This record gives sequence, C-alpha cells and structure tokens, in this order.
Amino acid sequence: MKAHDGMYIDGGWRPAAGQDAIEVVNPADEQVIGRVPAGSAEDVDTAVRAARAALPGWAATPPAERAARLTALRDVLVARKDEIAETVTAELGSPLKFSENVLAGVPIAVAGSYAELAAAYSFEEKVGNSTVFHEPVGVVGAITPWNYPLHQIVAKVAPALAAGCTVVLKPAEDTPLVAQLFAEAVHEAGVPAGVFNLVTGLGPVAGQALAEHPGVDLVSFTGSTAVGRQIGATAGAAVKKVALELGGKSANVILPSADLVKAVNVGVANVMSNSGQTCSAWTRMLVHREQYDEAVELAATAAAKYGERIGPVVSAKQQARVRGYIEKGVAEGARIVAGGAELPHEQGYFIAPTVFADVTPEMTIAQEEIFGPVLSIIRYEDEDDALRIANGTVYGLAGAVWAGDASEAVAFARRMDTGQVDINGGRFNPRAPFGGYKQSGVGRELGAHGLAEYLQTKSLQF
Repeated sequence: MKAHDGMYIDGGWRPAAGQDAIEVVNPADEQVIGRVPAGSAEDVDTAVRAARAALPGWAATPPAERAARLTALRDVLVARKDEIAETVTAELGSPLKFSENVLAGVPIAVAGSYAELAAAYSFEEKVGNSTVFHEPVGVVGAITPWNYPLHQIVAKVAPALAAGCTVVLKPAEDTPLVAQLFAEAVHEAGVPAGVFNLVTGLGPVAGQALAEHPGVDLVSFTGSTAVGRQIGATAGAAVKKVALELGGKSANVILPSADLVKAVNVGVANVMSNSGQTCSAWTRMLVHREQYDEAVELAATAAAKYGERIGPVVSAKQQARVRGYIEKGVAEGARIVAGGAELPHEQGYFIAPTVFADVTPEMTIAQEEIFGPVLSIIRYEDEDDALRIANGTVYGLAGAVWAGDASEAVAFARRMDTGQVDINGGRFNPRAPFGGYKQSGVGRELGAHGLAEYLQTKSLQF
C-alpha cells in the first residue's frame, strides 16, 4: 500500500510537526501495510488556519462552480474505484467484492448526488417581505470512523463543500490510507488550496484538538455514543454547532403476516454485512412467539453460510470486544445456535457469524452495540409488546419492519422511535436523510437534509 508521510494541508503534502507514526495493519493477516503520521495539535492548528484562509473565497464561489468541482471529484473517484476498493480491503479486511460494490460504490453515488444538489439547491428564498439566505456555517471539523471509511468521509465532505464550507478531516486511525487517496482525488479534481485539508492522527490527540479548536465552526462526528458525548460537551462549552451520528441497536420486527423465510434471511444478511461493523445493523430480530422456533432454525442455517463469506473485524481490540459480548450473552442465559466465541482462524481478527436465541430484552447483548457479526433473536407476544421491545433501548438509529401488507408495516414503523426504517426490505437511498433519535445522534446526513447541516440562515427585511 502507498502511504504519504505527510499531511494534506493548503493544497499540498507537507511534513507533520512531529515524528510519531501510526502503523496500518491488515486485519486479515495481521501484517503492517503502511504508516501514516500521527498528527498533533500543531498540525490541526495549521490545517484549520489554512481552512479559515480559504473560507471567504470558497464561500463566495458560485454554487454552479462548487457543483462542478464535486462532479470532477466524483469522476476521479470513479476512475480510481479499483484502487479504492483494494485499499479498503487491505486496511479494513472486507471482501473485495463488498469493497467494490459498497465501500467504493456508495460514496461515489453520494458524491454525485451532492454535485447535482449543489447546482439545484435554493440558497436564497423569499419569505413575505424578507429575503432569506442560506450561507455556509464556516470551517468544518470532520471526524470519521473506520467501518465505512470512504463513505463517511464523502457523506461529510461533499455536503460541506456544496454548502461553501471548508473542511479539516481527521479520519479513523485504523483506516487512514483511503483518506489519503481521497485527498489525492480532491487535489486532482481541482478543489482550491485550503478548502479541504487532511490530518491523520489519534482520536484523543488530533481528534480532540480539532473538536476544541476555536477556528472550527461545526464539528461533524461519526462514532461511538461515548465519544459523541465528549465532543458534544466540548462543542457546547464553545457554543459550537455539532452533527453527531452515533451508535445503534436496531430492531428488525417481523410481524406475523410477513414472509418469515425472506424476513429472516434478509435480516441475517444485514447483520453479517461488513462483518457486523455497521451502526445501523438490525442486530435485534423480533419474532412472534408462535413463529419463534422456526425463525431461530432459519437464522442458524442462514448464518452458517456466512462462515467463509465475511471478513475479519478491524482490529485485535475489536475482536476481543466482540468475543467479550458473546461470552456475556452466554453468562446471562442466552443460547448460541450458530457461531460462538471460539476463533474460527488462527490468524486474522475473525469472528464466527453468531446467532443467539432465548434472548430477553434486558440482556446486555440486547441493549449494547456489539459491532460484530452477532444477532440476538427476541420473542414477543403481540404488536404492543414488539413495539415496547423495539423502542426499549437508548438508541434509535435504524430498523426494519416486515408484514404481509406494506401499510401494516408502515403503521408499525411510524410508532418506532428511530430515524430510518426499511419496509419489507426497502433499498438504501443515498438521498434520504440518515440519522438517529435519542442517543443515536443529533442531525442528519445525506441528501438535502445533510446539506442543511452545513448551512446557517440570514434574513433581510425590506
């Protein structure tokens, strides 16, 4: 893997202030594949200063020209799609086909959607005797996770640039190589110097410095709820805007009228996708008591097929975390019907696709985000009981409802305390708002709602 030994700041690669480096490890074979600088508060300050200097010019750039730069960026990402997929596979461990279709393909679609939106968005409107302007919020500090590394970068940077903001990106330390590829793509697309800046580094150092920096007007963070609370507190002290996309414990509610076989198989596939490292994964499957035993059998059979089809989790730390949750589930009385804590391979950070039966709503594995290929199946008595269980966590990011009639599923979904619900296996929509209720976050990403996060309003009265 190719890795830059500097930071992308003010339109070029420059040495880091210090000599510390982060090793990038392939989680499939545990080999070091690259090293990137471990940025410091000094590096963050340099990047923020560059972003502030570039802000007036980029904010004044006509939306059509900003859209043209985003179109060019999309085209570069298309041209380098194979390289992107190979890089993500190497540093995240995902199967190459999944990297091509999802981890590279989805961010390309999102970049294209914002190129179109930037050209069509109404940044000015008349409201009675007032003219309302939608203006860029300023310098954005974007802090992204490792599980969908390029998608999360594009989902923040593209709308920020479309809005006229400038950006300093701090990517996850586990997957920084694709962030460097993205910086190269931004440069190749002709985005002006200082509009986008990249600082690699550790969260408690570079991430914290970015969140605290007085020159940052908005912090957009995706990651754990625990870290999100810290960033929210930091931003609150400075009266700084935040957008937080945090954890999830999403419910997959299978109503009695649903096609049980399809609902279970799709539900298992959803949990196993990306080795379970998806904040919106449907990790709680809720099944009516009369269909429960059949659903458990179907899920166990389906999970067994994923043994050689999913990649590892991202790190040894994550592997230990997931195994700990599996052991906790057994200790609290849940029954393993597929997989388990035993390691499936001697090398690499693999976890066997795991399905728990006899899970009760109060168990740890039914309440906390595991972030691995682990499914909990919970029985319910009636629809009110199912709703109580579905809404019975601190999270509210996503979910699914299955029913014989879509209107029945919609009626149930409208009562769920969650930001996005798939009805009978509805397809992902890159233009639909994504974000959570409760402790799953603040704000929305994707589409026009995602763009609005990076704008502030000014009204002139005549």
